[in-house]
Amino acid sequence: MNSLNENSGNSKAVLDVSYTSEDFARISKILYSISGIKMPESNEALVFSRLSRRVRSLGLDGFKDYVCILESGVDIEEKEFMVSALTTNTTRFFREDYHFTTFSDDVLPSLISRARKGERVRIWSAGCSSGEEPYSIAACILKSFPDAYRFDFRVLGTDINKAVLSVAQKGVYEKATVKSCGHHLIKYVFDGEEGVSGRLSVREDLRRLITFRYMNFMDPWPVRGPFSTIFCRNVMIYMESDVQSMVWKGMSKVLEPEGHLFIGHSERIGDELKDDLELVGKTTFRKLEKK
Repeated sequence: MNSLNENSGNSKAVLDVSYTSEDFARISKILYSISGIKMPESNEALVFSRLSRRVRSLGLDGFKDYVCILESGVDIEEKEFMVSALTTNTTRFFREDYHFTTFSDDVLPSLISRARKGERVRIWSAGCSSGEEPYSIAACILKSFPDAYRFDFRVLGTDINKAVLSVAQKGVYEKATVKSCGHHLIKYVFDGEEGVSGRLSVREDLRRLITFRYMNFMDPWPVRGPFSTIFCRNVMIYMESDVQSMVWKGMSKVLEPEGHLFIGHSERIGDELKDDLELVGKTTFRKLEKK
């Protein structure tokens, strides 16, 4: 691992790759314009560590040249690479398990009943990262509704990071990561047999329930709903309040009346939606039906 060395002024250099505070500020501005994510100044070293190898691999002298490529807007794939490198994707199966208890006990029974009557049921995992959340949702569904995939019952997983979406679509995970979960429903996620190098593959009946799709909240939304349930957890942490408000309003719009929204334990929904969403559990909201 290369160390981050202080140079004269605010510049830093490792293996002849120059990096200044101005470079960081410009990258932060680009990231915000693309994704709505606000990069705090404390993350200056993080930006260097995640992008310096890329700068070197492109044969550039330093971050200044790299920023010029990003600002030109010509190389769309490079912008996508930058976003993937800088977005945080901390997740695990059945994370914040109280949400899955609420979903299984209080929300799911009515959704199953509706599906069996031939109604359309859609669940959205927004900011799904590498897929652990939507697969956890699907496991809850299949425990109570083993033939769900035969009905009009589907889960949509979306994320801005195409690299982690690729992992989600493959549905193959390290055995150690799975074992560390310890949740009683984890057995409903995977095939019984270990694959190459002890890795585990998601069951085929779960895969049938889920569609993964790229989505950037800052672009026109490719989803219209209505959704019966939305999981959007720990996605807004690094977004400015105006962006958060825009996203929550958009989700309320595509959430059906009496539908549920699960958010992260450190996230808050503003007062502007107090007439649309009521708190019914720990960071769990229900959309009010307009009279």
